Amino acid sequence: MQRYILVRVSQLIVVVFLALTVVFFMQFLAGCPAALHLPLDATPEDIQEMRERMGLDDPLPVQYVRFIFRAAQGDFGASLRHPGDAMPTVLSRVPATAHLAVVGLVVSLGVAVPVGVVSAAKHHSIFDRVGIIVTVLGQAIPGFWLGLMLMLFFSVQMGWLPTGGRGGWEHFILPVITLTAFYAARFARLSRSTMLDVLGSDYIRTARAKGLSESKVNYKHALRNASISILTLLGLQLRQLLGGAVVTETIFYWPGLGRLMLQSLLNRDFSVVFAGVAFIAVITATMNLLVDLAYAWVDPRVRYD
Repeated sequence: MQRYILVRVSQLIVVVFLALTVVFFMQFLAGCPAALHLPLDATPEDIQEMRERMGLDDPLPVQYVRFIFRAAQGDFGASLRHPGDAMPTVLSRVPATAHLAVVGLVVSLGVAVPVGVVSAAKHHSIFDRVGIIVTVLGQAIPGFWLGLMLMLFFSVQMGWLPTGGRGGWEHFILPVITLTAFYAARFARLSRSTMLDVLGSDYIRTARAKGLSESKVNYKHALRNASISILTLLGLQLRQLLGGAVVTETIFYWPGLGRLMLQSLLNRDFSVVFAGVAFIAVITATMNLLVDLAYAWVDPRVRYD
């Protein structure tokens, strides 16, 4: 187990290194970074001064090594649009995104997994058919459209809920519904399909032959073996949300990481973009490791010797 963890940690470092390398060279695709930070009427002298301030007069390999060395220390430079350095700016937005992501995933799992289990247990019933229709619609409806419609009805017309911002529990309702509609549909469909595979297994028939109740068969035996796929999807969705639910945060003016990254790209604040990419890469690799380790806890047959 320890050797496996060490190997995965080394892979984490490689992933972050490659992500930073790609982003470093991509900043030059749009032209001179110094010119992009200045107004359109900037003089050549202004551009040259900015190049010197940003260290762009040095050879490209020197710039790259300096960038990687500073990034390894968490130093991505100062933000051009926000006070302070880039990484503290990114980290200050993480709690808002994490709060929204965790609430959204809890609601998604709490609704979707029972629906998927019951739908599989009552295969071809009216409940199963309605569940299929609802989950297909949940994945088909664009998130930005759903968010705008919810805001138009519940906030603008009815005046029941705030249109945006982060505050009390009422501020979570519309953003969480917008997130949950898509992710809950994915969890429900996956839960149903994996449960159908498991319910056809020999050990399930044996458990039923022993006289166990359907609830014990479905939740104690079948669901645990079906949870490997659910756990994999959970890791994928959680790291995506921690990387920033850009659409939801933008629609509801949620002060999270996704909205910050979008604003930084539009404002050409590359220091914040670099810091955000580094954070998302670390989160992605870490979630992959945690999900792989959780496999052994869910399924005793999984070993990392």
